[in-house]
Amino acid sequence: MFLCCWLVLGALIPLTLSTDPGVKVKLTAKGLEYGRQLGMVSIQEKLKTIQVPDFSGNQRVTPIGKVKYSLTNLKIVDVGLPTSSVALVPGTGVRLSIGKAFIQRRNNSGSFDLSVSDLTVGTSIAVESDETGRPAVNTVDCAATVGSANIKFHGGASWLYNLFRKFIDKAIRRALERQICPLVTNAISDLNPQLKTLNVLAKVDKHAEIEYSMVSSPAVTASSLELGLKGEFYNIGKKQEPPFSAAAFNLPPQADSMLYIGLSAFTANSAAFVYSAAGALSLYVTDDMVPPASPFRLNTNTFGVFIPQIAQRFLGLTMKLLVKTVKPPVVTFEPNNTMVKASGTVTAYAIHPNSTLSPLFVLNLVDFFRLLFVHCNYTQAVLRIRISCFYYFVSVNLFNYYLFMLKFCSVVQLAKGYPLPAIGKMQLVNTQLQVLKDYMLIGTDVQFNSIHGASRG
Repeated sequence: MFLCCWLVLGALIPLTLSTDPGVKVKLTAKGLEYGRQLGMVSIQEKLKTIQVPDFSGNQRVTPIGKVKYSLTNLKIVDVGLPTSSVALVPGTGVRLSIGKAFIQRRNNSGSFDLSVSDLTVGTSIAVESDETGRPAVNTVDCAATVGSANIKFHGGASWLYNLFRKFIDKAIRRALERQICPLVTNAISDLNPQLKTLNVLAKVDKHAEIEYSMVSSPAVTASSLELGLKGEFYNIGKKQEPPFSAAAFNLPPQADSMLYIGLSAFTANSAAFVYSAAGALSLYVTDDMVPPASPFRLNTNTFGVFIPQIAQRFLGLTMKLLVKTVKPPVVTFEPNNTMVKASGTVTAYAIHPNSTLSPLFVLNLVDFFRLLFVHCNYTQAVLRIRISCFYYFVSVNLFNYYLFMLKFCSVVQLAKGYPLPAIGKMQLVNTQLQVLKDYMLIGTDVQFNSIHGASRG
C-alpha cells in the first residue's frame, strides 16, 4: 500500500453508473503529497531490483587495435529519488513524475563501478472499477530516460578499458531504459491486492452491513479528487432498497485536511430503514436504566400520580416500558443541527413478584428531537459518536420516560460505531466533524502503518 492507495479515490476511465452517492470522499493536495511520499518508498525498492546484463565483446581502440572486454556480476550500491511529483490533471486523472534519480552499482570484485544519473520517469495511472465495485489500477503510459551511465574501471588494465568506456555506457543506458517502465508498472500493479481490502461491503453488526461501492465517475480538478460511493445500509443477506433515494450534495472547498468524507442524510436514513425492518429499534426500559438523580422512578406509585387507577390496582410494583418505533425514524441535517423525527409506542407493564407482567397502558407518540454531537471517536476508520439530546414537544412529565429512551437508544447504537470507507490499516488522525446542510462532513488526516516500514501522518 503506497502512493496508489489514494488512487482508489479517482479514475481515468469513467464509470457508467449514474446513481447519486450517499457518501463522498475527497482527496486534497495535502493528501496527494502524503501519498507521493509513501509511493517513493515502494518505487525505490523496485528500482533496486534492476538487472544490468553481463556485457562482453570486442572494440577497436586507436592506436592499440581490437580489445576484448567482459563485464559481469554488477550489484546495486544505492538508488536515489530526490525529485518526484504527483499532479492531478483536471478531468483526466493522475500523473506521476520522477526526476534526477540515480543508481549506483558495483561488481563483486570491485574492478569497476557504474553510476547512472539524470534518470526520469513519467507515467499516467488509471483506476477502474472491478466486478465487485472495488478499484483496480493499471498504467496507461510510461516513459523513462537515462541521462547518463558512466562506468569507471579500477586497477590493472583499467587505463585501457577507460579508453572505450563510452561505447559500454551507451549499451548500459539502453539496457536500463528498457527495464525501468516495467518495474514502475509492476509497482503500480502490486497495489491491486491492497485495493481488494477496501471495505466495499462492511459488516456493522448482526443486523446491518453498509455498501461502499463506487457509483459515479470521479471528479478531478487541479486541487482535489472526489469519489462517489453508494453509502447505503442493508439488512444482512438481504438487499432491500428503501422507498427513497440519495439526493445530490456538494462538498465544501475545504483543503486543510488530507481527506474529507461526506456522509449524507440518505446514509443515515437507510440505516434507520434497515434497523426498523430488523425489529432492532425497540428496547425494554427498566428502573435501573433511569438516571439515579431523576425524581421519577419506574414504579406504579410514580405513574399513579398521572393515572390513579394504576396505583390502586397495582400498588407498590416496579414497572418496565417496551418502547419501539412504528416506522423508520427520519433524519435531517442542517448546519450544526441534526433533527430526528420518530414515531413509536410505549407499552407499560407492571412486574409482579413472580415476574409475570400485567399490561398497564399504551402511548402512541410522535416526537422531534435534536442531536448535539459532543464527542466523536475514530479508531481504525470506525465512527463512534456520543450525543446529547435536546427535546421538543414535552407536554407532561410522563413523556420524559419515552424521550429518555429515545436518547438511550441513540447513544447505544451510535456508540457501537460503524465502519467508514477504508483501505487496509488506514487510521484517521486530527479528525473533525461538522454538520452541514444535508450531510455530515468528516475532515481528517490519514496514517498508513506497516508500509515498507514507513509511517507518516
